[in-house]
Amino acid sequence: MKMFSPPGISLDRRANARAEVMGWSSATGLAALPDASFSFASSGVRVGIISNPRSRRNWKVNLKQKIGPGVLAAAPTTNEGLTQALRSFATHNLDLLIIDGGDGTVRDVISAAAPIFGESLPLLALLPSGKTNALALDLGVPLGWSVESAIAAYTIGQVQMRRPIEVSRDGEAPLRGFIFGAGGFVMATEFAQRTHRFGAIDGLAVGLSLIGAVAQTCLGGSHNRWRLGDRVEIFNHATGETSVRDFYLLLGSTLSRLPLGIKPLGKARAGFDVLAVDAPPRLLPFSACAVVMGHEGGWLERLGYHHGHNIPPVRLTLQQGYILDGEQFPGGTIELRTGTPIRFVTP
Repeated sequence: MKMFSPPGISLDRRANARAEVMGWSSATGLAALPDASFSFASSGVRVGIISNPRSRRNWKVNLKQKIGPGVLAAAPTTNEGLTQALRSFATHNLDLLIIDGGDGTVRDVISAAAPIFGESLPLLALLPSGKTNALALDLGVPLGWSVESAIAAYTIGQVQMRRPIEVSRDGEAPLRGFIFGAGGFVMATEFAQRTHRFGAIDGLAVGLSLIGAVAQTCLGGSHNRWRLGDRVEIFNHATGETSVRDFYLLLGSTLSRLPLGIKPLGKARAGFDVLAVDAPPRLLPFSACAVVMGHEGGWLERLGYHHGHNIPPVRLTLQQGYILDGEQFPGGTIELRTGTPIRFVTP
């Protein structure tokens, strides 16, 4: 579920109830701003935290239990509340912005923060508390990492950088995330959402989704929606060339490690790596095993399993939607590129 509901979609009533219990207004989803007597902690590190009360590991945890005095804190439940909180934080010249949530929360925060902070974006830290925490896994941030641990890591300069994927369309601000998918990845994510309802999260959800996707594809007939894939028009800005292909799967990421140690993008390299699988997929049970183990090229390439590395900016026209960090967005024409590196404080 997306953290911050877009206009026209009502909020989850349970999320509102949790916000009220923690003492924040459900109307704006924004923590009370500090009064004139507020001062940052004696450590001298100016810290703010954006917490997602909808994140699975936050359902029974009061944010006040996670933070000490002298930390700016907000638990917004709407896009408007998130923007208000970040604008307030920006006036306090933060050294460290902590994001308490899963991959979707990270996507929403870094997307909203970019136009507010510009080049003055503070260092970020993650408290992984969502259903999926792929970015935290890649950065080596463990479950249960605390605000105090993040501050300690900040003080000794433990920092890693990751480049986000930027997805934009005419007239809209870019979304920023780290795992992009289309075609069968959309349906696999829908399957993963169903597994979440039964308590499957993180690696277990990924594993069940992979098994379910392969099974649905192999057991379906020639007109099975999994096998048909999505027709995609690709315009390469670097070469000026346009191509149209039917893809069973498009998957791209700038991360080095993915959950369960799977390696569908091949050997880890710096930059935006992509796997594109022609529709319908050929010899899927055997090919899928080879792909998740990191094999690329050779017989896989001849069967229609294509890997690309350091992908330049492209324009995609998708008939169906796409996924960015676990959330589905409408199809149509989108621009895809790697963004400016973001600095993360890590263990």
